[in-house]
Amino acid sequence: MNWTDVIRLARGEANPAPRRDERSEEEWRAVLTLDQFQVLRLAGTERPFSSQMCSLFVPGLYACAGCGTELFDSATKFESGTGWPSFAEPVADGVVGYHLDTSHGMQRVEAVCNVCDGHLGHVFPDGPPPSGLRFCMNALSLEKVEH
Repeated sequence: MNWTDVIRLARGEANPAPRRDERSEEEWRAVLTLDQFQVLRLAGTERPFSSQMCSLFVPGLYACAGCGTELFDSATKFESGTGWPSFAEPVADGVVGYHLDTSHGMQRVEAVCNVCDGHLGHVFPDGPPPSGLRFCMNALSLEKVEH
């Protein structure tokens, strides 16, 4: 996957999810903390450097904090200096969805969990090789999966 692929997907190219998790707002409020709800369901952004997850580099997977879908492998995690956990690519095709985001006077690509539509963060074309991508994620949208 590279930036051209991300833009194609953000413009509507088919990106089938492995499954769907459709819950009501009330159901999401019952399973998420207030901060997680703000980020995942209302597309909020946590403060930079507000989570220890930025400096966590233990082998394993990171899943959506809402529905548990595995999204990123720690092998692709890197220190971006931005204050948010950053990854070079998703763990599998179809687990991350992409939407063009023109808010705040800029053009960028929002990354969402493709299973539950939870807001994860944004993806940028300034990451390390080979993908050149930086998936800049809110730590509140992720949970480390123990294996």
